[in-house]
Amino acid sequence: MRIGLVVNPDAGLGGRLGLKGSDGQANYARSMGAEDRAGPRVIDALTYFDKIFDNTQLIEWYISEGRMGSQWIPDDVSIGNFNIIHESSGPTSPSDTSELVSLLINSEIDLILYAGGDGTTRDIVSALDSQNKSNIPVIGIPCGVKMHSGCFASSPKAGAEVLLSWINEELLISSTEVLDLDEDKYRNGEWVVRLYAEVKTPASPRWMQGAKMRVEATGEEEIVEGLADHIRELLIDDRRLIIWGSGGTLRTISNMIGFEGTVLGIDATLGNEQIGTDLNEEQIIKILSSHKGEVTLLLSPMGGQGFLIGRGNLQLSPNVLRKIPIDNILGIVTPAKLISVRRLRVETGDAKLDQIFSEKKYMKVLQGYRTTRVLPIIVD
Repeated sequence: MRIGLVVNPDAGLGGRLGLKGSDGQANYARSMGAEDRAGPRVIDALTYFDKIFDNTQLIEWYISEGRMGSQWIPDDVSIGNFNIIHESSGPTSPSDTSELVSLLINSEIDLILYAGGDGTTRDIVSALDSQNKSNIPVIGIPCGVKMHSGCFASSPKAGAEVLLSWINEELLISSTEVLDLDEDKYRNGEWVVRLYAEVKTPASPRWMQGAKMRVEATGEEEIVEGLADHIRELLIDDRRLIIWGSGGTLRTISNMIGFEGTVLGIDATLGNEQIGTDLNEEQIIKILSSHKGEVTLLLSPMGGQGFLIGRGNLQLSPNVLRKIPIDNILGIVTPAKLISVRRLRVETGDAKLDQIFSEKKYMKVLQGYRTTRVLPIIVD
């Protein structure tokens, strides 16, 4: 069994800073104090893989020496032999990803395990297509800010589960969409995503996240107005701080109430006053720390994938979430979105916090004016 490992060390750096992505932003993000996200998540995935792997099969890993590979291999894992075929000690770019993928193809790998976001996926798929090797399956460890493509596992742990199941020939290979968002337009508040290609990946509804769906809520204007009325009547008061999550539904609701919500950022209101717009992690913590009254966090899950936390809202870091009681988180889900969202997925990036959500098991969501339902929480 031959497995290639590709790590984009810059993936996800802009998340907590509210940069909406890391493409071309790595140096700036690091100058603002951003810490590595991809590398530590690779460590988590391989450490867990070591726990569940029985060593009955020999795995030959093909990796880069340095920031795109060997730097993130835990010293104490026994998961096979590691073969160095590339060097990545300094700054890296998409061309380094393409070069590494070409070397992996020459090494006749059977699968690529990679850590990154949609941009990394695009670079890998482009390199595979250029050498007519699009039949090589991939598994993504989710590390980016935006991950709309269907080839990502739902968490680093889930990535290890998928890899083992594939090695044990328990999963079929299927085609899934590679989607990519225009980050320049994204940062300016425009949601422009396109189908870039298709890629092969192990099919696992349990462990793979699936592709993001943009739900068209045609005919739901009255329902959204009812949601706005509910929030206005029951949540808007001078003592309650509301943290507004990202997404078009919440932006529309906040605009109906009289705020200037951002579709892709995190906002904050206190009573009828908007006190924060497009906030980063540090700004959210500052607002939460200075507030002494009630707090409500409004979140709308991602269509198709069902992620409530962990996709597109990395500003809501573990440090932020610990300042908000879990019972003060309210999901907002319109009937149209409920067609594709049957459970709420949570991946905070912190094992202890994930466990708290897992133990809660269910969360209340608002689906209309004074109309709620309960959905199960899934933590992979």
